[in-house]
Amino acid sequence: MTVLERIDELRKMRGWSVNYLAMEAMLTQSTLNNLYIRGAEPKISTLRSICDALGVTLTEFFSGMEGEAEEDTTASGEIRKRISGLSDEQKNALLIFLRAFQDK
Repeated sequence: MTVLERIDELRKMRGWSVNYLAMEAMLTQSTLNNLYIRGAEPKISTLRSICDALGVTLTEFFSGMEGEAEEDTTASGEIRKRISGLSDEQKNALLIFLRAFQDK
């Protein structure tokens, strides 16, 4: 899997267009469109912005590329996968729920 394929995977999981990702990552639409047209790897600063917008760390981004052949089928793996597709607001709501659940 290439970096662009991984970006697409995460973007599509959220139902985002390339232009919406550009807006969320505070990049110009032409920056992302040019990456796709040229099939180029983004600069690390661009990739950081994309990861921030997608709500994943660089480690999570690249571990998803490596783990393609070895999908984590455990409950923890499924939880991680589902959380990565949530918005920040949804993640905060889940965190509040988990804290309340664990305090009982």
